Parts: sequence; C-alpha cells; structure tokens
Amino acid sequence: MWYTLWLPPDADCGSPIRRVQRGSALLACSSASTLSRDITHTMRMLKIGVLTFHRCINYGSYWQARCLVEGLRARGHHAVLLDHESQRINLAEWKCAFRPLLPTAVPKADYPLYREKMRRFFRAFEALPRSPRFPLDHPAAMEPCDLVVVGSDEVWNLCHPWYGQCPLFYGEGVRAQRLIAYAASFGNYEACWGLAQPWVDKLRHFAMISVRDANSHILVTNALGVEPELVLDPCLQFALAPDERPCDAWREPYVAVYGHSFSASFAREIRRWAHHRKRLLISIGYRNAWADEQWLTAGPHDFAHFMAHADVVATNFFHGCIFALRHTKPFVCETSSYRRHKLQGLMATIGGEDYLLTADTPSAVYDAHLGAPLDPAMLHKIDRIRHTSQAYLNQALVFDKGHSHA
Repeated sequence: MWYTLWLPPDADCGSPIRRVQRGSALLACSSASTLSRDITHTMRMLKIGVLTFHRCINYGSYWQARCLVEGLRARGHHAVLLDHESQRINLAEWKCAFRPLLPTAVPKADYPLYREKMRRFFRAFEALPRSPRFPLDHPAAMEPCDLVVVGSDEVWNLCHPWYGQCPLFYGEGVRAQRLIAYAASFGNYEACWGLAQPWVDKLRHFAMISVRDANSHILVTNALGVEPELVLDPCLQFALAPDERPCDAWREPYVAVYGHSFSASFAREIRRWAHHRKRLLISIGYRNAWADEQWLTAGPHDFAHFMAHADVVATNFFHGCIFALRHTKPFVCETSSYRRHKLQGLMATIGGEDYLLTADTPSAVYDAHLGAPLDPAMLHKIDRIRHTSQAYLNQALVFDKGHSHA
C-alpha cells in the first residue's frame, strides 16, 4: 500500500495550476482547455482506463463518463472507458429504462417511446472511446493500463440495486500499475453505516482518492484516516461537446423539467410560475403529466442541447442541478431520499443550499430563484473548486510507470 502526498494548489510544487489565471465560471471550458495544454507539455502520455457506469440509460451517467474520458484525452493521454459487460446488469438496466417510474405503472403507449430513447443511448454508447469488452465478473480479461481511474458516479454505492457490492469498482482485479478515484460517490449509502473491513482493505489499494460529496468524504476519511479531495463532477469540470442539433427546436421559451416522482406541491408551484410567465413546461426523459409537453425519446445529445437552451430548470436529479449550473440557468431542485446525499453535498459545497426546496417551501422562494440569475458567489466557488480539481489530477496522473499500485 502507498499514498501520494497531496499538496494544495497554492503549494510551491511547480504545478502548472499556478500559471493559470483564475477565470469566471462562465469561462470554464476555456480555463480548463488552457490548463490542459499546459499540462500536456509536462506529463508523459499514459494509457488510462476509466471505470464507471458508462452504459446506464441515464443522461447524467452518460455525460459524466464521456466528459471524464474526453477530459483525460485533452491532457494528451490515451484514455478509454473500460467496457465491462454483464447480462444480469443489462437486463436490470433495460427493465428500468422501460419502467423508470416504478412503482408507478407506465402507460403502454410510452413503451415505444422509451424503446426509441434506449436506441438513441445505444448509438451514443457505440461512439464512446472504449476498451475491448470484458466480463464484469472476470476483470482478468480486461486490457492492461498504466493507470485506472474509478469514477465518477455512484461507483462505491454498496446499496445500488444492480452494481452494489461489485468488487471491480473497488479496484479488485484491475490490471493497472496505478489506481486512483475521481469524483467517486457512495450514493445513498449512509456514512453512519461505515464500511466493513473487506471494503476498507480494497480502498487502501488506491494511490489517491477524490470524491464529489460530503457523505462520501466522511466514509473515506473514517475508513482510511486520510481525507480525500472534494472535486467537481466531470460535467462541471471538463468541456462538454454534444453533436449538433437543429436550432429551430429551441425557439419558444420553456422550462426544462428533468426528473420524476415530484411532489404535488412542487409541480403546482412550477406550473404557477410557468403560467404567469407564459413559459412551456417540457419534461425530458420521463413522463410528468403536469408538464405541457413530454419528450420521452430524447437521447443524451438531445438532452445536452435541451438543458443548454432552457430558460430555467426544475429538477429533482443531481445532474439536473449540474447542467443548470454549467449553463448558468436559474433553477430549483426538490430533494428526494435517494439523491439526498448527492444533492445536499453538491449544494453545500458551492453555497447553494437555498436552491434545494421541500414540500413546504413558500411560493416567494420559487419566484426568487427562478426569476433571477444564479448567485455569482456560487459560480465563483465552482470556479475555485475547478482549479482544485485540476490540481488534484495534475498530481494523480504523474507517477513512475514501473511502480505498481498493488
């Protein structure tokens, strides 16, 4: 077991991060690209495998995987997604994609629409940079790498309905000289539950660890006695370049509704706000009967454009918040028990707790958040964490190729 000493971005370590001027959150892609060019000149090219949930029928999962692997490639490395395969998980994923609102029944008329959504995801998956496919339960068949990055997403969620307790995501059997984690999360697995010793022992094989939420930070700190770095989700950290779509689709102002199983009070307040301001309510990816229009067939590239062109965002999903923040869109988010740690962790980190609403939130709060630009202090905080995240990767990606992690 060994750990690399983590130095803060202002340490006197000659890091390229110190040569980059701090920019605004609106210049995220520009500052990240500038930093990547600097880093490319100071690092040797590595063969990197990214281990995440890259085949989920979920917009956030798709984009976090793509942004991370493309962000590593922008640094000059040969990065691919490690293309693990499991028939058991495929069946569970596809069943969920057809019936995403369980226990609420899906109208039969929606099945062809969800089928088309899945087809668009499958086409998008095929365009991702991937390794040769290997069985999830037989990692010895995976292509060897210089370095494997585990994350982001809920890769360490021991309660995940089909990926839970999969040892591969804890590094077991990974064929790499060095193992690190970027923006890993335990999802809805509670910090107060702690980790059993076998999982702790697996985490000790990681050379460096970073997480994306406070709950995961507590779990790692308590397990290892080492505080992981808190970093941004790849969708906020790196460039995001969806395939082009016709501009005509975005002419009429609309509210992007992303999520499902909203409370009646949240739906009522969003409808009230949209009606008074003559904004269409368009629900993407999932049916919400209270919306004016449903776009159930949207693929991941459709989603990226849809969120970028919205007037405001109403969501109860983690990546609903992430995309609103990325595009500086006014938004509100209803908290849910499953996504509580992710949502609260994100918003507490950037000082945006007021954007998380509950059933008894008054109308005035909805009006204040949806009717005004995002808090500039929150955007500046994101920009600071972006530099910290880049500095973490600067150090995590530099190592002696002859030194094994095991």
